[in-house]
Amino acid sequence: DAEGRKMSKSLGNGIDPLEVIEQYGADALRFMLMNGITPGNDMRFITDKLESSRNFANKLWNASRFVIMNLMDEEGNFRELADDAEGIQALALKEEDKWMISTVNSAVEEITANMEKFELAIGAQKIYDLIWNNFCDWYIEFVKSRLYGDDEEDKKVARYVLVRVLKDLLKLLHPFMPFIT
Repeated sequence: DAEGRKMSKSLGNGIDPLEVIEQYGADALRFMLMNGITPGNDMRFITDKLESSRNFANKLWNASRFVIMNLMDEEGNFRELADDAEGIQALALKEEDKWMISTVNSAVEEITANMEKFELAIGAQKIYDLIWNNFCDWYIEFVKSRLYGDDEEDKKVARYVLVRVLKDLLKLLHPFMPFIT
C-alpha cells in the first residue's frame, strides 16, 4: 500500500482492480503499474501515480483531438497533407519538424531496446516524456502558429508531421496503453 505495508484482506488495505479501473481506466492502471517500477523491488500503490497516469491518457487524448481537428475543415472534409512520394527529404520541413521526427526515430530505437531487455519501466518513462514534454508541450504548441497562419504549403507540412509523429507515438505507446491507442 502507500505506507509500504503488504496488502491483505485482514489489514483492510487491499485494492479492488475493478473499482480502480472503473474510476481511472484500465490503461491508467496498467501504465501506472509499469511506469516507475524497478524489477525485484516492492512497489507502493500510490493514488497520485494513478491520477498522473490518467492525466497522461487525457493529455494524449487531447493531443490526438487537436491533430484530428486540424486535419478537417468546417465541412468535415480532410485537408491536404504534404506529399512525401519523393521522400521526406524533399519536403520543406522546418527545424522543429526535423527535430521532432529525429527525436521520435531515436526514441523508437531506444524504447524498442528497452522492451527487448524487459526494461518496461524505462521504456514507459521514455515514451511518457516524449509524448508529454516533447510532442504536447513543445511541438504542438510551436506548430499552432503555422497551422493558423496563411502559408498553405507550410500548413500541409505541419499536418503531415503531426500525423506521422502521432502515429509513431501511438505505436510506441500501444504495449503500455492498448485501449486508448
